Amino acid sequence: MAKKSLNITPLADRVVVRAAVAEEKTSGGIIIPDTAKEKPQRGIIVAVGNGKKDEPLTVKVGDSVLYGKYAGTELNVDGEDLLIMRESDIFAIL
Repeated sequence: MAKKSLNITPLADRVVVRAAVAEEKTSGGIIIPDTAKEKPQRGIIVAVGNGKKDEPLTVKVGDSVLYGKYAGTELNVDGEDLLIMRESDIFAIL
């Protein structure tokens, strides 16, 4: 299923990330209740800014990334929960 394009453009070195879905079960098959689920630390880039004048961005739309547990600001765009963060909050491209 194709996702529609976003009507949001981050500024400077900011990126918009769609967080991965939190795990529902452990590897042993135990179902994790909503109150015990951890915030995912990986996601997919859905929009990028233009970068800073002397620092171009290294990530691009579609990259799967690993970011800090408390990185970014949560926002809701067109009914979809997303995160907006600086590129420096991203640890790695997966």
